[in-house]
Amino acid sequence: MSENATEVFVGGAVLAAAVGFFLYAGQVTGYEEAGDAYQLTASFRSADGLGVGTDVRLAGVRVGSVTALDLNPETFRADVDFTVAGSIEIPDDTQAIIASEGLLGGNFLELVPGGSAFNLAPGDEVYETQSAVSLTTLIMRAVGGGEGG
Repeated sequence: MSENATEVFVGGAVLAAAVGFFLYAGQVTGYEEAGDAYQLTASFRSADGLGVGTDVRLAGVRVGSVTALDLNPETFRADVDFTVAGSIEIPDDTQAIIASEGLLGGNFLELVPGGSAFNLAPGDEVYETQSAVSLTTLIMRAVGGGEGG
């Protein structure tokens, strides 16, 4: 009987660990209910480092994620669709910046709110955008900066 109880105990522990793992994975990947968020768009000269699922952050806090990334054939710019939590109202003069988590970290979409009294509605576009700064370009400028005179 003790052998049977041990098997049941170990099986329960493994099941609890699996449930805990899936809950943790859902939080880390940012799984959220789609009904609690609204869609916005932005257009960038370059969307290096962004992909579907990339974090959208406001003041360093994750408030949404990138849902689509497409090339606009008319403007040759990267059109980015992203969600923002429904409880957060974003001013219509907000900037969308592709920022880096650090020297070796990934990129994320940072929202820098402006001071407007009017807010963006679902489906609106963020017009003020700034693409990611390329580390390679910065190094090449620093290395080649001594030339030219």
